[in-house]
Amino acid sequence: MSTPPPPGVYVPAVLFLDENEDFDVPAIKAHVLRLAKGGATGILVQGSNGEAQHLTREERKAAIALTRQTLDENGFQNALVIAGTGAQSLRETKLFNEDAKEAGAAFALVLTPSTWPKAMTIDNIIRFHREVADASPIPTMIYNFPGVTGGLDLDSDTVFELSSHPNIVGTKLSCGNIGKLHRLTSRLTPKEFAIFTGRSDTFIHSLNAGSAGVIAATVNIAPKAHVDLYNAWMRGEREKAMETQAIFGHADWAVSKIGGIGGIKCIVAQKFGYGQPYVRSPLKVVDESKLRDSNEHYQTLLELINLEAS
Repeated sequence: MSTPPPPGVYVPAVLFLDENEDFDVPAIKAHVLRLAKGGATGILVQGSNGEAQHLTREERKAAIALTRQTLDENGFQNALVIAGTGAQSLRETKLFNEDAKEAGAAFALVLTPSTWPKAMTIDNIIRFHREVADASPIPTMIYNFPGVTGGLDLDSDTVFELSSHPNIVGTKLSCGNIGKLHRLTSRLTPKEFAIFTGRSDTFIHSLNAGSAGVIAATVNIAPKAHVDLYNAWMRGEREKAMETQAIFGHADWAVSKIGGIGGIKCIVAQKFGYGQPYVRSPLKVVDESKLRDSNEHYQTLLELINLEAS
């Protein structure tokens, strides 16, 4: 029986690129190091924010290895690396899991295939994830994100059934459905099956429902603030934690309005001194001057950045 990842704050790291859309290695390393210094329990490489679908197989493996190497070289051997390995076929997903193990990942986070959504019946979804887990050299987790899987949204019964597999150890619920999360946490402990919310705007609500923590995009901007909220909640400082949660709620909404992945990269480059806002086409580069001068959500993110600095 495989062991789930420990509770805490995880970040689906953005992957910094140069003007030619190649890896910006110094910026990638600087970002991984800032996240680790901020207290992140682990780094998710090639989550949706890591542009996994835009990378070659070799690039995916290289990004995992670079993340693991950066952590190890800087004294963060205990920080976990989770690799996003979902692909559109069972065969390729198995290959990505093998690559992830070789590159230093401890867990694989697997999206449900979605090119043929009508073919992905509940039985077929369960079969896919079980066969992936059967063959995987590292424990797997179920990644439920309807926004990137053509609307496919796994229900709590499906996830619960998959949780009985000895090599399926958790899930990331980016659907934002707290009811679904609570139905799962009421039947499964974090030591059996780790259930993470995939959104900062539901972080404290998921903790209240018994989640293992968060794996969310906004942690790219403010890892310390997320860790601080988690620690405050665990200490019973509910009022302080709720004040921070209010900021996260507005910040998550702002990130969605400033360009998503490109917006996160732009904010990080502007406020933390490394990287550039380049993304792989067809994603769109966010114009820094327009972001600063005309985007009403920019001020919301400044509040989060000020919180992080404090």
